[in-house]
Amino acid sequence: MSDVPVDPIGPVEVGDVAHGGHCVARHDGRVIFVRHALPGETVRVRITDTSHDRFWRGDAVEIVVASPDRRTPPCPVFHPGGCGGCDFQHATEEAQRELKRRVVAEQVRRLGGVDWEGVVEAVEPVWGWRTRMRYQSSGAGLGLKAHRSHDVVPLPDQGCAIAVVDPRTLGEVSAGGDELLVVSSADGVNVGSPRDRGEITEHAAGRDFTVDFAGFWQGHPAAADTLVDAVIEGLDPAAGEKGFDLYCGVGLFAGALADREVSMWGVESAKSAVNHARRNVPGARFTVGRVEKALRDLPGRTDLVVLDPPRAGAGRAVMEQISRRQPRAIAYVACDPAALGRDLAYARELGWEVRSLRAFDLFPQTHHIECVAILQPAAHQ
Repeated sequence: MSDVPVDPIGPVEVGDVAHGGHCVARHDGRVIFVRHALPGETVRVRITDTSHDRFWRGDAVEIVVASPDRRTPPCPVFHPGGCGGCDFQHATEEAQRELKRRVVAEQVRRLGGVDWEGVVEAVEPVWGWRTRMRYQSSGAGLGLKAHRSHDVVPLPDQGCAIAVVDPRTLGEVSAGGDELLVVSSADGVNVGSPRDRGEITEHAAGRDFTVDFAGFWQGHPAAADTLVDAVIEGLDPAAGEKGFDLYCGVGLFAGALADREVSMWGVESAKSAVNHARRNVPGARFTVGRVEKALRDLPGRTDLVVLDPPRAGAGRAVMEQISRRQPRAIAYVACDPAALGRDLAYARELGWEVRSLRAFDLFPQTHHIECVAILQPAAHQ
């Protein structure tokens, strides 16, 4: 980062929201991605990053003309240079969902060629929802990292506004080490280092699931059930069908479909997660391996496919292998609308169409969003 302007620039007019928790503005012909702003506002911007040739990054440090959707952020460390855990506390919940709707619609249209006119569905709670929190230790006590920085911002007196538990209320267990992982699960509050081994219990879809303490599980308490319900409704499984659960983790979707008498086969690269999945869903089969490679060893036909890839998406090779199995329906669970858009483009090239697409606000106050797309063979096939 070099030649960063010392003084704020502007005023500049703020354009539409962009994927990533910022809005687009322009100044002297240059694109600036501005945090802490809202579409339609006029703001002064402190530039924070000039390392890219095509754009700069900055923070809105003075609101000259405010949006009617703006509110005072409830958290005192949500401000330019403050905690980077939230993106949209300065917008009402309704405005946040509209911003996310625009992002999903733009990404799936531009990258996937899919016109979507749905809404982002609200999911309660919108505060005090985050069940998994990784805190940083510093000389000032526990805190969270600033945006795009290793700097630690101390927790405010009232704790993190989106966390289920304030670790400082837990006594001596909250002290020591560089990082502290706090997990609120079905079996209580678990505290330790992210490097600690151990198991916890989560509950969703009518089942208990064993998960590594530091392993993956959805962060919102209603997320697992919300996504399972959307997948089951979209696939409408029938007893006796066969299905794949790709990027299966500890077997969440495999368990829900197995309970509907679907013969399930899961694939996951994390061996420990597969070990849990085998215990969590004993009636299903599971394979350890990267999905693009492990798929080659799975049966040549299946009726249903669920895939819940990481943020990078599944990619062309996986979508091609799924298509060759000729399932009657695919449920794609996406945590990144850009990756979803790219994979929908591959699916459409392979002869699939989007029957439905739902978006859920499972990360309130942040820019993150979860989608469930249901794909079926195109009508002309």
